[in-house]
Amino acid sequence: MRVAAIDCGTNSIRLLIADIAAGGSGIDAGSASLSDVHREMRVVRLGQGVDATGMLAPEALERTFAATEDYAALIRQHGVECVRFVATSATRDAGNRAVFVDGIKARLGVEPEVVSGAEEAGLSFAGATSVLPTLAGELVLVIDLGGGSTEFVVGDSGGVKAAISTDMGCVRFTERYLLSDPPTADEIAAAEAAVEAKLLDVLAAIPLAAVTRVVGVAGTVTTITAQALGLANYDSEAIHAAVVPLQDMDRAAGDLLGMSRAERAALGFMHPGRVDVIGAGSLIWRTVLRRLAVLTQGRIESATASEHDILDGIALGAAGGLP
Repeated sequence: MRVAAIDCGTNSIRLLIADIAAGGSGIDAGSASLSDVHREMRVVRLGQGVDATGMLAPEALERTFAATEDYAALIRQHGVECVRFVATSATRDAGNRAVFVDGIKARLGVEPEVVSGAEEAGLSFAGATSVLPTLAGELVLVIDLGGGSTEFVVGDSGGVKAAISTDMGCVRFTERYLLSDPPTADEIAAAEAAVEAKLLDVLAAIPLAAVTRVVGVAGTVTTITAQALGLANYDSEAIHAAVVPLQDMDRAAGDLLGMSRAERAALGFMHPGRVDVIGAGSLIWRTVLRRLAVLTQGRIESATASEHDILDGIALGAAGGLP
C-alpha cells in the first residue's frame, strides 16, 4: 500500500510518501516496513507568535495552507491510497485551531489529527528507534526537539515505557529568551535555567538515570550533528545513525549558540528556516545532554542522530490494518 504522512509542527511541515508492506526491508515496526518514494520538508513557522498570543497568525496559516496544497498535488501525482496528517505543539496550543483544521481539510480532503504530547511521543519513538540495529537489552531515550515542544520517550524492545511532552522548543525559547544577536550571557543563563526547570518535570515522569542510549531526532539535532561532524553541506546519509561523542555535541551546540545570525546563515548545511532559531535549539540540546551525563554518571558518552522520527511513525500507522 502507498501511504502519505504529513507532520505539521511549530517550525516545519514535512511530507513522506512511502510504500508500506508486511515484512521486507526498510524501516521496521513489528512486521510492517517502509520504502521511501518521496520525502521533503518546508519551514512555514506555523507557531509564529503562538507562545505570546495563543493564536495561529494569519500569515503563518497561509504559508502552511500553501505548502499543503503543493503536498496534495504530489500525493495525487504519486497515486497515494491512504493519507494521514498529524499536527503537534503549535496547533495544540492555539485558540483558533479550528481555522487550521478546516483549512487543511479543504485542501487535502483529510481532517488533520491534533495529537496529544503522549501520542506524539509514541510516534517519535517508533520512527527514531529504527536507526538502532537492535533494542535488546537497551533502555533507550528518544528526544524529539521541535519548535514548540520537546518530547522525552523511554522505551525498550517492548515499546514505550514512559513519556512526557514539555513546552520547550527552538521557536518558543527564541521568542521567550534569546532576543539579542548573538544572545547575551544573561539571556543564555535565563534560558538554561528554564531548561533545567523543565527537566525536573521530566525526571519526575521518566527514569532518565537508567537509560543506556540516547537518540535525538528533528532538525535541531541533525543540524547540530552536521556542525559536530564538520560537514560543508547538509548530508542526510552522513548524519543518519551518526554516533557523536557528547563532548563533540556540546562543542558544536556551543559554537552555534554563540554565532551571530549572519554567521549561522553562511553555514553550508544550515536550512534558511532554522537560522534564527538554531541557537535556542542548541542551548536546549546542550543543557539536556549535560544533565543526562551527570544523571547516568558518565555511562552515556554519546548521542545518536536519527533522520527517521515522528514522520516515519505517522506513515507506519497510516494503514493501521497491517499487522
